[in-house]
Amino acid sequence: MNRHWVQRLGFGILGFATLLVVIPIVLVIALIIIKGAPAINWEFLTTMPREGMKAGGILPAIIGTLLLTVCTALISIPIGVGGAIYLSEYAKDNWATRLIRLSMVNLAGTPSVVYGLFGLGLFVIFLKLGTSVAAGSLTLAIMILPVIISTSEEALRAVPMEYRTVSASLGGTRWQGIRHVVLPQATSGITTGILLSLLRASGETAPILFTAAAFYLPRLPNSLSDPVMALPYHLYVVSTQVPGMPEGIQYGTALVLLVIVLSMNIIASLIRSYFRRRRQW
Repeated sequence: MNRHWVQRLGFGILGFATLLVVIPIVLVIALIIIKGAPAINWEFLTTMPREGMKAGGILPAIIGTLLLTVCTALISIPIGVGGAIYLSEYAKDNWATRLIRLSMVNLAGTPSVVYGLFGLGLFVIFLKLGTSVAAGSLTLAIMILPVIISTSEEALRAVPMEYRTVSASLGGTRWQGIRHVVLPQATSGITTGILLSLLRASGETAPILFTAAAFYLPRLPNSLSDPVMALPYHLYVVSTQVPGMPEGIQYGTALVLLVIVLSMNIIASLIRSYFRRRRQW
């Protein structure tokens, strides 16, 4: 068998493996759209749930999901990007920084339910924040911090050293070089890592189950100390905990969550493409 046929065989195997991954995803999305689309209307998206969530809309769950995501971003982005800048640009390469990087890799793979129990013990019980937006946002922020720090550090390290050298040779301080030269060139990778992390946070159930989500709350939160409904937990509840729940509400909720996640993914792709076009290397 010559190399031409080996190459074609390899491409065929890779194509078949791709189909095995893509086809189930397409089928799941098609099923959610087919069964969920009839339930989507103005009332479903803009009204409060009624009759034990068997009627009405899912507005509190939508607002709760967006609120948790925004608060998580406000907490995690400054800390995550700041930590990445320190590790990439200031910290020495020694056993301590290597231990920190290894810890972040391990934390990134920790199951989300562990973060939920941690948030329950620290924020809900010890700090007495109770089941609230604040406790849920802090828990989600801790969960995605390792990913934000790791991806941001990789993006910063990918910027060629020559940029830093030229900035220093022109009399700029280290921070000026980072602020005006390195960060703009690493924005594409940093933004992608942040948005993908927030995508994960917006779709998680276990962390908010212990720290923020309410079973049935037909009103909007008045402050960060209030509990909220959230789409992932709401979907879990209407699918498993409420007998006789109409199928349209279950799949409609899943479709709304899917649209939010896919919209954030598309926005991440557009931002990444924009900054990649502006990148000078």
